[in-house]
Amino acid sequence: MSNHPHFEEHRVDRGQGNIYVRDYAGSGPAFVMMHGFPDNLHIYDELVPHLVAGGRRVVTFDFLGFGASDKPAGARYSFAQQVGDLHAVVQALHLDKIIPVAHDSSGPAALNYAVDYPQHVAGVVVLNALYGEAPTLKHPELIQLFATPELKALTGKILQTPQQFAWVLNFQRDKFQEGLNESQKDLYVNFLGPLIDGNFRNQPSSGPAFAQMTGQLFAEEARNTLRRDEVRALQVPVQLIWGETDPYLNTGVAEDILSHLQNGQLHKLPAGHWVQLDAPQQVAALMLK
Repeated sequence: MSNHPHFEEHRVDRGQGNIYVRDYAGSGPAFVMMHGFPDNLHIYDELVPHLVAGGRRVVTFDFLGFGASDKPAGARYSFAQQVGDLHAVVQALHLDKIIPVAHDSSGPAALNYAVDYPQHVAGVVVLNALYGEAPTLKHPELIQLFATPELKALTGKILQTPQQFAWVLNFQRDKFQEGLNESQKDLYVNFLGPLIDGNFRNQPSSGPAFAQMTGQLFAEEARNTLRRDEVRALQVPVQLIWGETDPYLNTGVAEDILSHLQNGQLHKLPAGHWVQLDAPQQVAALMLK
């Protein structure tokens, strides 16, 4: 986006390597926004200007292993590590209360952070994300392929063969575009597709982080299903803002998460999986309420 607001850059030490952070000035509690796989902080490039224009402090960062963060050889990635990444950002930037913002596979980081560090959380925003097992949850074919332990040898070979991996990515790209209008498809083709491709093609690659995280996905969903009583005990407001044409993390997933909250609200928008890209102004208006 042109006229992107000014930000300060930080590198936060996580032992295995540093994570890359962008900090946009404004009043708190800060929105601390997290990406899923296989993308990075740029999925918020259309949303951030609207939030900053509303006077709010915004922080975006790449999880270790993704985007502009370090991708050290032999690093171990996990959902617990991603909660740790978020906490490291909160500590390094001396944030008091935050509103973690989740998309896609960062749903566990946001909700589990709210459970584990309630003193730091003023609310939660969830954008087309997963958490636990849900009756209507459908994993994208690419994710299901890499999340199936019995197929690890196959997916390892696919990652080592750029042409094969490109074919799988292109298949998934076509599936995600079903149900999008023409302007949303243009955004996907011209912005999101290259962003995801770059995560894998640029060296060092996000491939190892992606493979490790997807390989733990089903076990993480099972663990989170057992934490639902803790999530239900959350006192802070949880906003679910959902693109209703998402073919995978569909509105049924949002309704399932909502059913396990005592202070939740669901807003459905005419958008796809990346609701913050398809409808940034509407998402910002809801977040700033």
